[in-house]
Formats: sequence, structure tokens, C-alpha cells
Amino acid sequence: MMIFPNKLVHARLIRRYKRFLVDVELDTGEVVVAHTSNTGSMKTCVVEGAEVYLTYVDDPKRKTKYTWEMIKIGDSWVGINTLVPNLLVYQAIKDQKLEGLEGYSNVQREVKFEDSRLDVFASNDQGECFVEVKNVSMKVGEYARFPDAVTSRGKKHLDTLLQVKKEGKRAVMVYVIQRADVEVFAPAYDIDPDYAKRLKEVHECGVEVFPIRALVTPERNELGDLLPFELE
Repeated sequence: MMIFPNKLVHARLIRRYKRFLVDVELDTGEVVVAHTSNTGSMKTCVVEGAEVYLTYVDDPKRKTKYTWEMIKIGDSWVGINTLVPNLLVYQAIKDQKLEGLEGYSNVQREVKFEDSRLDVFASNDQGECFVEVKNVSMKVGEYARFPDAVTSRGKKHLDTLLQVKKEGKRAVMVYVIQRADVEVFAPAYDIDPDYAKRLKEVHECGVEVFPIRALVTPERNELGDLLPFELE
């Protein structure tokens, strides 16, 4: 669970541009620029005029003083910050609170395997486990889908996880779905068919798939339940 240490700043989205920037209007009427870590298309979770929440960052080295955290789509808050899922998964594994990934006494972040760096490494007396974490924000009907843009880097991570599995270690692909208005996870075949095909292949070879729905509110962000998934 991640509880925001300071009260978030409420605003309305004006527009997103240059991938990393958004213009927002604060409740005071002031228009400011906020940074977003989300480099994808953010399809289905960018609505001009929608409510958003920001973190204020008092850092003289930063050009922007705000980080975009979430947006309200319909009745649900959708998490935008792609750095949050990694923190949530790491902490949950470390605290023995992620169903199916309990029992690891040593948990580390950002561990290199061959020519890739995977998000979490966990080990115990029984063996080693490598975990890659992806943020999911796109919704199509009742489905959460990934990716929302072609991702050669994501496909490389799948290849790395397969190699982990071939070496006798546990390999896990975790999708953190930062919205509550979905019921099933599936790859976005129409956006990146190569990624979708590779996910199915590595899963059939033993790479585990964990789609986890996160509960996003202006006060906190925490991992919820595991969702079913369809890879066909």
C-alpha cells in the first residue's frame, strides 16, 4: 500500500502534449504544467476537462513543480504514474502480502539478468524468482489491456523472463491495473500483435502471469485482487 504523504492537489486536465507534459487548471484558476511518467498513448484514460490529482514537488532541479498521479474516468480513479506499480509490487512481496508470491526472505529492486534489468528479484532457500512489472491503464469494455502502444522493450522483457525460466528459476510477469472498472486482463492484439503473441508463448513455457487490480483513491494506492486473464 502507498499512502500519499501529503494531500494531493486537485485540478482539471486541459491537454497532454510532448509525451511527458500536461497542462492542468488548478482550483484557483491558475494553469500549470505537470509532468507525467507515462510514455504510452494513454488511450482511454485521457479526457480533457476531467478531474485530476497531482503531487506537488518542491525540487529546484525540476522544471515542473507537479507530477500527475491520477485522473477520474466515469466514477473511477485511474492511476497515471507508472512508477507506482513497481513500488507497490516490491513492497507487497517484501511484506509477504502478494498472493502467490509470499515466502521470499530476500527482496531487491532493479536486478540485472543478462542484458536486461528486471524490476524485482526475490529469493529464499527454495530458489530464486525474477519479476517484471508493467502498468496497465487502458480499458476496452470489461477488459484491461496492455500495451497501449507498440513496445519492443516490453517484448524484450518477456524474452528475458523466458530465459530466466529456462535456467530453472521462477519468472513472473505482473500487470498492475490502476483502475477498478475492469474485470479481465488481456493483451492488446490490435495494438501490438507481436507482444500479444510473445506473451502467450512465454506463458505456455512456464512464465507466470499475475494481473492485479489496484485500488486508486486520492488518499492511497494499494494492490487489490488478482484478475482472470485471457491470452488467446
